[in-house]
Amino acid sequence: MGKKLIIIGLDCASPQLVFEEFYEDLPNLKRIMENGIYNEIESTIPPITIPAWMSMFTGKDPGELGIYGFTNRQDYGYNSLSLVFSKRLKVKKIWDKFSDIGKRSIVMGVPLTYPPQSINGCMISGFLTPSYKSDYTYPKALKNELKNVVGHYIFDVEEFRTDNKKKLLKQIYQMTDNHFAIANYLAKNKEWDLFIMIEIGSDRIHHGFWSLHDKTHPKYVSSIYNSAIKDYYIYLDNCIGDFLRNIDGNYDVIIVSDHGIKPMYGGIALNEWLIEKGYLVLKEYPQTPVIINRLIKEGKVDWSKTKAWGYGGYHGKLFFNIKDREPQGTIDKKNIYTLKNQLIQELKEIKGENGESLNTKVFEPQNIYKAVNNIPPDLIIYFDDLYLRCQGTVGSKSLYTHENDVGPDDANHAQKGIFITNNKNLKVNKITDFFDAVLALYG
Repeated sequence: MGKKLIIIGLDCASPQLVFEEFYEDLPNLKRIMENGIYNEIESTIPPITIPAWMSMFTGKDPGELGIYGFTNRQDYGYNSLSLVFSKRLKVKKIWDKFSDIGKRSIVMGVPLTYPPQSINGCMISGFLTPSYKSDYTYPKALKNELKNVVGHYIFDVEEFRTDNKKKLLKQIYQMTDNHFAIANYLAKNKEWDLFIMIEIGSDRIHHGFWSLHDKTHPKYVSSIYNSAIKDYYIYLDNCIGDFLRNIDGNYDVIIVSDHGIKPMYGGIALNEWLIEKGYLVLKEYPQTPVIINRLIKEGKVDWSKTKAWGYGGYHGKLFFNIKDREPQGTIDKKNIYTLKNQLIQELKEIKGENGESLNTKVFEPQNIYKAVNNIPPDLIIYFDDLYLRCQGTVGSKSLYTHENDVGPDDANHAQKGIFITNNKNLKVNKITDFFDAVLALYG
């Protein structure tokens, strides 16, 4: 009590790397771990940036938040997917709770904070901010203050799924330099009790360079970038060390990630499978691969014969076409239970390309969340426990894919992230426990 609290989020930071592989190379994190506590932290289902960070900072699971990913259905129409923004969040965040007792907060780069909301302190919105031309700070005047002193906040790299590794690596370092320069400026020049910053560079380095880091990955080759991930972790460790050394007064620190990372070996084309099984029917099969969203928008799906369709990503999101729910629903509500169980079983029985069994997991939102708000997927799918991506495109004429359908990317998210703190009284094993555990000690 009475201490300042610093929370540094390293998006996608891996227990395997921090606690094992790079442990001896990260002196600043190692010092905190040796004198405090550290453990794996269980992410949300699914383990993705949105909604995981907001589950951490609100104590609510994705179902309670009503946010199931970067894009969510706004209604039961077939073309209602849209990006989520901060106004969808109707619950208090950890900085709101600090404000309630007169504590001031600095919040930097937390995903799902655009547009920024008023807080007792200052805020810079996260990487879904459209551009630096947007009003991305609270108060608004902070934007020009940063521009004049440090420069505009860099929200993200231009494109992390790219073959231009030289350009990507340069942008990741430029972005991280920018973030810590701003963090140092704010920590020194603003009044605060709670300081939160999220670094997205750790996610981008994984997705951009994993197959060049992981010697067991099928796409591993000898390259000047084989040490890119390790070098970046060492650099991050130095940035964190320098930042903490410049903090005046007594403080506690938490280093945490929203999920981990694992190799991705290919993908399963969900909609190709649904077409093959007769669940998804097209009016016209595309000549070249296209995303399902485009086929829906162009009216190429025969909804009168379709029972299910899906969206791709690191995990799969499957929706049923239900009578009196979707505009042209085909499934009677009384038959949903039977069809759902049938589909779950069939999805789990999908074999790998060489006939091998896959450890595919299928989740029903009603069974994994405390509440189910807004419009969740009817089924959430981890193909081979996330070692395989879910491809949403149609047109490949194959169930199996070796290349990511949205650009070069050979890593997927893992269910466990990192939790490190110097405060031995702070015990957190699940992302959704973070909020209450922190408030119990500091709120």
